[in-house]
Amino acid sequence: MSQKSKKFYRKLQKQYSRRINLDLKRIKLVLKRLNNPQDQLQNIINIIGSDGKYSVLTSLKYFLEADNIKVNTFTSPHLYDVRHRFWLGNKYISLKELKKYKNIIERTKLKLTLFELLTCIYILAACKTDSNSFNLLESGLLFKKDSTNLWPYPLSQVIAGINFQHQEWVRPKTLAEICRQKVGYLSNNTKIYCGKQKLKTNKIIKSILKKNQSEKIVYGSWKIINKKKKKYYKDEYNQIYLSSKQIHSDALWENVGLAIKIALDLGVSKKIIERTVPTIKFEGRVQFVKGNLTKKLPKTKMLVDGCHSDESTKNLARFLKKFNLPIYGIWGSLKNKSPSRLIKNFKNIFKKVITIKIPDEPNSMSSIDLYKIAMKNNFKVAQAKNIRQALKKISSKEKKIIVIFGSLYLVGHALSIN
Repeated sequence: MSQKSKKFYRKLQKQYSRRINLDLKRIKLVLKRLNNPQDQLQNIINIIGSDGKYSVLTSLKYFLEADNIKVNTFTSPHLYDVRHRFWLGNKYISLKELKKYKNIIERTKLKLTLFELLTCIYILAACKTDSNSFNLLESGLLFKKDSTNLWPYPLSQVIAGINFQHQEWVRPKTLAEICRQKVGYLSNNTKIYCGKQKLKTNKIIKSILKKNQSEKIVYGSWKIINKKKKKYYKDEYNQIYLSSKQIHSDALWENVGLAIKIALDLGVSKKIIERTVPTIKFEGRVQFVKGNLTKKLPKTKMLVDGCHSDESTKNLARFLKKFNLPIYGIWGSLKNKSPSRLIKNFKNIFKKVITIKIPDEPNSMSSIDLYKIAMKNNFKVAQAKNIRQALKKISSKEKKIIVIFGSLYLVGHALSIN
């Protein structure tokens, strides 16, 4: 992140509440004062879920752009530069544009949360792009009162993986209520795509959507298959070979498959999709990186993954089991991400865990608290003040893998200094 961009975002964090306050009244009132610019946007695709939203959105963006279709995207959170939340046709938003739209919104003299402000900035910026652009929006915490739930007639709404996250925001604290708030408020005038889910989750979603009048396309009408040690996307009419040196987990492949189904239905050809798959990158998601951090560790592979849920940590653990090398973990976590439960998924995987506090995150666990949790779960563990100090606590002589994991905020910090 440039120093100017970092300074701008820190100012936003001080000026606007980062506290989640689920209510559509504020943002709708601001947009009304601005003459409802959201109504100018076409080809809206909402992407909803607990895990996988970013990888579904990113894959779909790659496929559409490969077919020469203009795409705008709004994602959250950013890893290391707030500008990367806003993709506008062929570039990220500029700092000058961010400031301009912020000033326009502030002239309404109405109060917004930080996420609501960023949503409004996206809408104003996207209105200045090609009127036929596709607008792909990643939802926030849930969807019922999320600030991206603004369009009654979206082109489609996509359900990525839903699991037992964010229970602190629902009453009762059940998977059924989480599903209801995520999919129970989808449009009745769209096309709904539902990706692969656990059996229990799938039954709940099916029950909730029973009365929804939209066309529904569910997992099973397409799937990812393995044949002779190769992966393929398969539906009734297509079989597409999937090859990539950059996609490393089965869960990510399922998200690519969901995006392929949507792209095919939008008219992107099988040939374009097959050609595009090897180019897809998911930053901060089971990603091997090279750079400054491993310069003094020549025999080291470094992997970063922002996993912070039960499903995503299990997904990372499954991938790491494939390696016959010593694996070290550098771990940071937010307080509300159940670190005591999640670290158990890495039992017998890490040779050693180094705990650190995520920089500039007030809701971050301290390194000592994470140290105690790791000790309680019988990990060999040490503390460090930061990533660089953590690396010094790991041997430079042996061939190994170092994994920075536990939070997208930690991974974003690692990528920014790498």
